[in-house]
Amino acid sequence: MDLLRFATAGSVDDGKSTLIGRLLLDSKAIFEDQLEAVEATSEAKGYDYTDLALLTDGLRSEREQGITIDVAYRYFATPTRKFIIADTPGHVQYTRNMVTGASTADLGLVLVDARQGLTEQSRRHAVIISLLRVPHLVLAVNKMDLVEFDQAVFDKIHAEFTQFATKLNIPDLEVIPISALQGDNVVTRSENMPWYQGPTLMHHLEHVHVASDRDLIDARFPVQYVVRPKSDEFHDYRGYGGQIAGGVLKKGDEVVVLPSGMTSTIEGIDLFDQEIDQAFPPMSVTVRLADDVDVSRGDMIARVKNAPTPSQDIDAMICWMTSEPLRPKQKLAIKHTTRTGRALVKDIQYRLDVNTLHRDQETKELGLNEIGRIQLRTTVPLLCDPYSKNRTTGSFILIDEATGVTVGAGMINSSS
Repeated sequence: MDLLRFATAGSVDDGKSTLIGRLLLDSKAIFEDQLEAVEATSEAKGYDYTDLALLTDGLRSEREQGITIDVAYRYFATPTRKFIIADTPGHVQYTRNMVTGASTADLGLVLVDARQGLTEQSRRHAVIISLLRVPHLVLAVNKMDLVEFDQAVFDKIHAEFTQFATKLNIPDLEVIPISALQGDNVVTRSENMPWYQGPTLMHHLEHVHVASDRDLIDARFPVQYVVRPKSDEFHDYRGYGGQIAGGVLKKGDEVVVLPSGMTSTIEGIDLFDQEIDQAFPPMSVTVRLADDVDVSRGDMIARVKNAPTPSQDIDAMICWMTSEPLRPKQKLAIKHTTRTGRALVKDIQYRLDVNTLHRDQETKELGLNEIGRIQLRTTVPLLCDPYSKNRTTGSFILIDEATGVTVGAGMINSSS
């Protein structure tokens, strides 16, 4: 079975956690004692219904306030597919958490309250999902039961969001009316909305095609670890472990090791305790080379005629994640795939207003949760691709060297 990673987003109290609880419950992905505990807590709070949001809001402060603060990851599976859900916060001050949860997602799920329609936060999250190049987007119009399952309400929100989405980079959009609390159109088709002929949310999640979303042309293998077993049986074994970031590597391929430029051929590819003929994203494998070349952590194995150009000048979009602003001339540590170095902020070109898409070119700094375009100069050459081409080799994080805290997440536009 293949795997689908998806992230939920939306305004506060749009029902994200309740929807995930409904998906877990109706797909039989929770244990009886978990359900009993949630039922008991709901009863203790005086609710006349089971608060399914308690299945994902695990922090005490989240349960007390009834909001999501941190990214909550949940895992479940159906006979068709495995799923990893990132339940991201709706508050504007937790935008950085939403970026973290959506950065590895195959699909973004934005909820809107049918009574409220599109809000500023709904648009903000759609823009961020677009910036992060999440290839599939679902707009779930929730709480249809509170508007009497009125088709006119759904059609208005559908038209408004579709018009807004034309300004964004969203290749695949699906709009689904649901009631997370009652389960309408979540896993089973709703009898209350006979006017809706599209798929249920679960059906769409099970069948959305994601295999072709990854870059299967440009071979990229960042080396994470040099494998040298210290046993007599494997004393001659030397391999390079890591996760395939792009393309397909096959036994016998001629490859180049960057940044050294040394060439060799792939002698074998090992997956756990077996040898395989080829590897593709996002497989974690060990690659063995025919020649004894110098390869270490942070290097990249690529095809000879299709390799990234090492670059120290980076143009990127950045989401700033700490209260101390980002300013020009600032020095930070940078981590790109398995490679680390230091970076100097040469310039801040503009700050992006994620609500209006306006570019403020007069800005001198980026504050907490703000997104902007910057120029970096790195001490080590990065083996990168544009983020639009490869989300793994096109992304990086910035780290405060004094504290070790991640302060920014970047998406590379171009390098030189």
